[in-house]
Amino acid sequence: MATVSANTEQDKHPWPHMQSMFRFKGVQKDSYIMRCLLCEPKQTDVSAYKNSTSNLRKHVARVHSNKLRMYTELMDSHRKRKSSSSTEPPMKNAKLTDSFTGSRRITQATFDKLLLMFVCEANQPFSIVETSSFKTMMETLQPQCTVMTRKTLCSKIQDAVKTMKSIIIKKLSTVNYVATTTDCWSARQHSYLGVTCHWIDDISLERHSAALACRPLKGSHTFDVLAAALEEIHSEYHIREKVTWTTTDSGSNFLKAFRLYGEDKEEETTNWQEDSGSILDDAEDSELEVEYQDVFAVLDDNTGLEYQLPRHQKCACHLLNLISTVDATAAEATNDTYKRLSLSAFAKCHALWNKTSRSIMAYETVERECKLQFLRPNQTRWSSLFLAVERLVRIHKEQGEKAIRNVCTALKIKMFNPAEMGFLVEYTAVMKPVAMALNILQGESSVHMGFLLPTLYQLLEKLRKLESSCKMCRPLVDALRDGIQKRFGEMMKDPELIAAAILIPRFRTSWTTEESILKAGLTFIRHQLDTELGEASTNSSLSDEDDFFGSMGSGNPEAGELERYLSCPFTGGVDVLHGFPQIKKLSIKVNTALPASAACERLFSHAGLLFTAKWSQLHSKNLESQLLKLNHHFTD
Repeated sequence: MATVSANTEQDKHPWPHMQSMFRFKGVQKDSYIMRCLLCEPKQTDVSAYKNSTSNLRKHVARVHSNKLRMYTELMDSHRKRKSSSSTEPPMKNAKLTDSFTGSRRITQATFDKLLLMFVCEANQPFSIVETSSFKTMMETLQPQCTVMTRKTLCSKIQDAVKTMKSIIIKKLSTVNYVATTTDCWSARQHSYLGVTCHWIDDISLERHSAALACRPLKGSHTFDVLAAALEEIHSEYHIREKVTWTTTDSGSNFLKAFRLYGEDKEEETTNWQEDSGSILDDAEDSELEVEYQDVFAVLDDNTGLEYQLPRHQKCACHLLNLISTVDATAAEATNDTYKRLSLSAFAKCHALWNKTSRSIMAYETVERECKLQFLRPNQTRWSSLFLAVERLVRIHKEQGEKAIRNVCTALKIKMFNPAEMGFLVEYTAVMKPVAMALNILQGESSVHMGFLLPTLYQLLEKLRKLESSCKMCRPLVDALRDGIQKRFGEMMKDPELIAAAILIPRFRTSWTTEESILKAGLTFIRHQLDTELGEASTNSSLSDEDDFFGSMGSGNPEAGELERYLSCPFTGGVDVLHGFPQIKKLSIKVNTALPASAACERLFSHAGLLFTAKWSQLHSKNLESQLLKLNHHFTD
């Protein structure tokens, strides 16, 4: 092959920065022919590809090793000049192996840790470490490291979980008040009990959370099985005496478990003993009679002392979901016009949702006409029906009635008439406050138990204001208000929940105008402050005389602290509590719990992503270990 010679070296040299080491001779096919000046008087030509100088570097390294540093400096200076004079991105990407070689070589321990993090956080099957392609990639990137086997990976994951548990236990040992959420989950013929833990830091007043367990349940999910599993988990993390509340849904098995074994039962037992004491006193004057008891019946009787569970809180989001679905249907029984519009409008909505979610042609039609896809309600997701109707109303507002009509015509569905569309518009306006309340209460990091009552009272107030503007959905407003009173009536009068709202600086006494409600909460707070004062004086080293007469003439400093807390200006956060030590301590105690069990629902959402069809045979210990990756922030 002939070589095309260069006429002028200065004009033709492809790499001018290398002129001191190589002279350009010509072009041969896809290569440049370079004359090595370091080899003179010997004439040595080196062939180099047009887009690479690697052959030149190889020649220098092999023949002129003492000049390799000079070659590298010339190349580096050229790269710096090029990067400073041009804003264009480099043509070639850096090699992946360059970041793992030389000074960036890692140890085997670091390599194993990174591999462990990759498998857990990316939800990868454990068998990936034994696939040939994965092993080849890892060994190419890090030749000095060895990829662990599947058995070793499982063992290391178990060890990491044990270490993480010990860190969580150590952290919880410094916390005074803890709350938990729990729920049951079934998938692919397996049942699990999930538990999450929540507490408030005494110094920063920030909420912290941890996933405690996702344990398999065998047999029926009866109340005693749930109670035994939950108490075992509480004891495992040494928090059985610290749990203030446990939040669950309104399942009958959970309700019975806490009714029999929860702390509320102890109060009923105490009242029963006080009532029975008077009966025994009256019986002393009567003739003593011997009553025989069936021993087996006594032994079989469930006294409720077998397990010890904390106080129970029904999930507020689950109750609001029941109000917006079950209780809302009561509106159809009170008004025939509402019933007729509701049945016809939602029948067309469901027909539209079903067809657009099952047909590719329908999906493309909606995409073309509406520019947005319809949402399909899900029975297990809160506020999904509202979101689906809201999307339909939004499309009608933005794209016009013509877009909806074209979709209905293409799918052979009856078009919404003006009355039905007006009903859906009013429905979204009425249900929007309910959906907003759901979004607030299902929070985790910034929501406390004290958010429950202010949210409910504001929801009732917003529904009251909607009565005057609603024409077709007035029965729905009444049904929602009745449902709130039916399902939250007792909670809205609970002094501890009222106190929890008052002890949040954002709310204090501004969330309701009912004096009796606020009075009950303030009375509870004063009683708790007095109790704390009594316990502190009992534990003090004062003499009996000084302790007994110590409060004379000095008043109650805790009561004054409450008044100062209520009158101080709101600065926009909870930091104001630092100025009131006793108020802060009580606020943490009553606000540690969460009003909803959404945190446990999120735990099961991660489990659903992990426990797929391919992983249906995953061992329960490995599943729980994978889920506890949510506690990755608990490290040494």
